[in-house]
Amino acid sequence: MFVAIGIVVVFAAVGLGYVMEHGHFSVLFQPAELVIIGGAGLGAFIISSPKKVISLTIKAVTKIFSGHDMGKQAYIELLLLLNEIFFKVKREGFLAIEADIDHPDESEMFKKYPSVISSASTANFICDNFRTIISSNMTPHELENLMEIDMEAQEHDAMIPAAALTKVSDGMPALGIVAAVLGVVLTMGKISEPPEVLGHSIGAALVGTFLGILLSYGFIGPMATNIENKAKEHEAYLKVIKTAIVAMASGAAPQSAVESARRAIPSADRPGFEELNEEIKNWKGNQ
Repeated sequence: MFVAIGIVVVFAAVGLGYVMEHGHFSVLFQPAELVIIGGAGLGAFIISSPKKVISLTIKAVTKIFSGHDMGKQAYIELLLLLNEIFFKVKREGFLAIEADIDHPDESEMFKKYPSVISSASTANFICDNFRTIISSNMTPHELENLMEIDMEAQEHDAMIPAAALTKVSDGMPALGIVAAVLGVVLTMGKISEPPEVLGHSIGAALVGTFLGILLSYGFIGPMATNIENKAKEHEAYLKVIKTAIVAMASGAAPQSAVESARRAIPSADRPGFEELNEEIKNWKGNQ
């Protein structure tokens, strides 16, 4: 939603400023320049990117338009899920959650928290680590190291699209110059034309430079930054899960483990102590 709003704001600000200087939009409408810059940028991206990078970038760009930002409610749902898992383990043992972690999409416990299971990477992170606890004799320290490795691998993949788009963004001004130079070449073929014709032709050529810079700093670069910020948000989300599971594996009571996880939530999205306790009381009342 905010990405679409940002795009509208960029177009509106540039267009309004242009009109205020008595500019005519017909001069800016240069489809050939856009084909040159956009096509060359896309081609350069394909040349520089393996199939995996292209796939990850398409998915990441799609998510910034359709995905939801991580907020307090998402963290509350996560803490309530972890709390429910911990209480079930405490009452019935680890084998009681085996069916839940083997098929989280079919688990009634997981289904109650859609914001968690909507992310396959999050659900897999939770389930894989509980499978590890059940099937091995890892110490809490070893388990924490294993989760750190997993988080680093996920962060690496999440940052790939941002890096790829940043490189495309860096190249757009230069491709704008390419389009402008081609426009100047065409203008030189009209050197015998009157000044008004030459002026219009040179103006059209300079639109290429304008478009290259606008696409770079107004759209592609900010999209890369947005993807990078979402990757950091996901990393913080996984850190909360890691904190809770390590605390539980170290022998902490369910509510203590959940409180440890609450403290790991970034302050802007962290629910209050009483707020979380009230949610847990409501959950207990529905059992």
